[in-house]
Amino acid sequence: MEYYDKEFCLEVWGPIACFTRPELKVERVSYDVITPSAARAIFEAVFWKPAIHWQVTKIEVLNPIKWTSVKRNEVGAVASKNPIFIDEVDNKGKLKNRQQKNTLMLRNVRYRLWAKLEFIPMRKRNEMNNKFSRWLNPDLETYKESRNPLIDYEEADYLQMDEVNHLRKDENPGKYNAMFERRASKGQCFTQPYLGTRECSCSFRLVNPVTDKLDDPINETRDLGIMLYDMDFEADINNPPAMFYRAKMENGVIIVPPKDCEEILK
Repeated sequence: MEYYDKEFCLEVWGPIACFTRPELKVERVSYDVITPSAARAIFEAVFWKPAIHWQVTKIEVLNPIKWTSVKRNEVGAVASKNPIFIDEVDNKGKLKNRQQKNTLMLRNVRYRLWAKLEFIPMRKRNEMNNKFSRWLNPDLETYKESRNPLIDYEEADYLQMDEVNHLRKDENPGKYNAMFERRASKGQCFTQPYLGTRECSCSFRLVNPVTDKLDDPINETRDLGIMLYDMDFEADINNPPAMFYRAKMENGVIIVPPKDCEEILK
């Protein structure tokens, strides 16, 4: 079957954002703009299936880059088999499991994110380092289970089928494109999208570049240096190594290279 990867656009905004630099360990410091991995996570929060992959292609910065510094209490202990009591004190009366740290965050951010919905045929999924082994039944070429049962019900309703085993016998990218458009246009999401960290929740809307009036990106050009691209889950799903790339913003627009490009640093 011939098909193409359709590109979608989401406009996202929020009061604060923090895209943490991994090289700074003690206190959180954000990148100047959103990273491709954070942009991908926003699309996946709206719609994700084991049959698709989101490839971010372009980031447009709509609001000027502004900073704010926040001091907050963070949990300093690592969760294990024993529970953590954040109000527990030591012999001197000080809190044991809290640490006060500074965070350099972005404020009043707005981006226009572009990404392609890449369809992964069934025959190629088992070749991806068993990434989807827990969802796939290779003998019957069907799914054992889904990470998102709510979307399964929506897919069953879309196909007008009641039997779960028959849900994906007619898999095609057009079906998934329509499901994402319907969910994004209604503001539906599987999890609340966020800008880097969970406390930085954001709003979003689906953008139609043909009919919608688009605001111009900021008039700023700069070399953003080496930036986190994404985590390489195909190499190791349990402990994925980080991938980086050199980000350059020209007139507020950042072109994101494909993951298999030579520009990606692994």
